[in-house]
Amino acid sequence: MAVLASRRDKEVRPARPRRRAAKIIEAAAAVFAELGYHGATTRDLADHLGMRQGSLYYYFPSKEAALEQVCLRGAGDFVERALEIVHGPGGAAEKLVVFIRLHLEPMETRPTFVRCFLRERRFLPKESRRRIGRVARRYERCLQSIIEAGIASGEIGRDVNPRLTVLALLGMCNLAVEWIGKEPGATVAEAADAFARIATRGILAQKPGRQEPAPNRRRASARRRSVRA
Repeated sequence: MAVLASRRDKEVRPARPRRRAAKIIEAAAAVFAELGYHGATTRDLADHLGMRQGSLYYYFPSKEAALEQVCLRGAGDFVERALEIVHGPGGAAEKLVVFIRLHLEPMETRPTFVRCFLRERRFLPKESRRRIGRVARRYERCLQSIIEAGIASGEIGRDVNPRLTVLALLGMCNLAVEWIGKEPGATVAEAADAFARIATRGILAQKPGRQEPAPNRRRASARRRSVRA
């Protein structure tokens, strides 16, 4: 029985520090989101947790390290989920809708992490920013691959610049953090539907029976006039 108890202890003990560390990261996200990186201190974080300031150094060697962990947690499993979308079923338009919803969802489920990632990571030391930047670029490449695949299949216009489209879509979605929850009906679901509609259909009214984008119609008309001439 003593041997069995010892084995159980070895299996259970490692999970406790991980759970405690996760709670401390959540607390750090809340403090940084409320006070900002420069406004927050380790004392604020310790007070938020109801623990001694010195105990924090068991989990993080510095305030910078705490913010880096918050930002990495903010990115979370984004890359893995984005890769599932890239390699999953559906065309480019369908994948863009799912991707946009994936991107906006944490604004509702983990808003403090999102705010820290968007607003505070610029204050990190250079090496920390690079580590987080590598994660962000992998995520951006997932979205760009969806757009490039759509161009190759003809679902997205060949005159679309994939990189600029990525920046436009992510910039539009990231700004939603300033709007969601601050106006009546300003929800993640509303933003996701609106942004997905813009990404897949644009903002111009579609005329019945004429699905070709206006720039392409003008070019086609010019070609026909040139042939007749």
